[in-house]
Amino acid sequence: MKKVVLASLLAVAGAVPSASLTFAQQPVASGVQMSADEYAAYNNANTQTTAAGKAAAFEAYLKAYPSSAVKQDVLNQILFADSQTGDQAATVNAADRLLVIDPNNLRALTFEVYYRRADADKLTDPATKQAALDKVATYAQQGLNAAAPKDVSDADFAKLKEATAPTFESAIADDDLTKKDNAGAIAALKKEIDGDQADTLKASPVLQDVYVLAQVYYTSTPPDYLNCAWYATRAAAFAPDAYKPTIQPLATYCYKKYHGSADGYAAMQTAVLTNLDPPAGFTVKPAPKPEDIVTNLIATTPDLASLAISDKEFVLQYGRQADADKVFDTIKGKSVELPGVVIAATADSLQLAVSDDAVQGKTADFTFTMKEPLKTVPNVGDKITLVGTYASYTQTPLMISMSDGAIVPKKAAPVHHPVHHTSH
Repeated sequence: MKKVVLASLLAVAGAVPSASLTFAQQPVASGVQMSADEYAAYNNANTQTTAAGKAAAFEAYLKAYPSSAVKQDVLNQILFADSQTGDQAATVNAADRLLVIDPNNLRALTFEVYYRRADADKLTDPATKQAALDKVATYAQQGLNAAAPKDVSDADFAKLKEATAPTFESAIADDDLTKKDNAGAIAALKKEIDGDQADTLKASPVLQDVYVLAQVYYTSTPPDYLNCAWYATRAAAFAPDAYKPTIQPLATYCYKKYHGSADGYAAMQTAVLTNLDPPAGFTVKPAPKPEDIVTNLIATTPDLASLAISDKEFVLQYGRQADADKVFDTIKGKSVELPGVVIAATADSLQLAVSDDAVQGKTADFTFTMKEPLKTVPNVGDKITLVGTYASYTQTPLMISMSDGAIVPKKAAPVHHPVHHTSH
């Protein structure tokens, strides 16, 4: 998942809901039969006043009493204490051990997902990164599927699942995006943000994922410009001022791509303030489809042959077949001089970028079959003018084929002779 833009929002709010992971952390050894030595060791650990001291003392207790009747609860204590110290390696190690005997422990699964995902996102090798994120997604799904343990009330467990679900859903979306599964990522992100709407109103990982959701809609095939515009606008509305200039361009770009202009965008900016998702009845008129623009262009142009090169290309590429053929029929067999940039060249054929879009994209939109083999082949990137006859075209990708091609010689610069004035 592309989180670089808003990565520091993670630092603003924190991604692991530690405060929600603290219930049922009270000592339980009082109801368990222990020897005096074991109880003394347990009580020593439980009465430590610092997180580091408690973690170390409970580790010493487990080393001395590896088969303790309260091992699961002690590992919970160690996990919480290690997480308070910020020791990532120790926290993950404690989570690993706790999941062996309590595979549905949401605290352990949350820390597994949070820290392992952070490590996976730093990897640069695609295969290694994908494998790491797949493992993170497995932990996340395990957390979403977890059932309440016997010693936790349904109400407390429901609160814990509500607190941890955004972390799990976001991790699954990250994994889906790396696999280019946009549909899966959208489903996971929607569950995350719909389940934690309050955090979409402030700087938080959930608000960050509102922006990510907009990006996923934008990069889908085909792009969903309307949803991209909506969620990017929502993210921009509640993001800190420093991030608005980064988020807003995607919002306005997607709106214009869908609607055709910025007209009416203010209504969307107002609507997102009170609606996380587009409300019933909210509509934006889509821009005309390219083929409809072509049909209108043909209907309002008396002489189709007079269309500019860029307009002809638009018709040939996006028009319905009958409309495209109608325009090409007006120029087929006619000769024309066209300036362009050489994209590929041989003695018998030249490919040129002629239209502004083609020149900008450094892609060929014309192929000239030369009337006579060239004695000197131009270089890629040269700006030249060719004369040729329209022969045929293909729509996807657009390529206009010209026959009888020839390079138009550059005109020699005029020679200015000095003017001699005679004296009288």
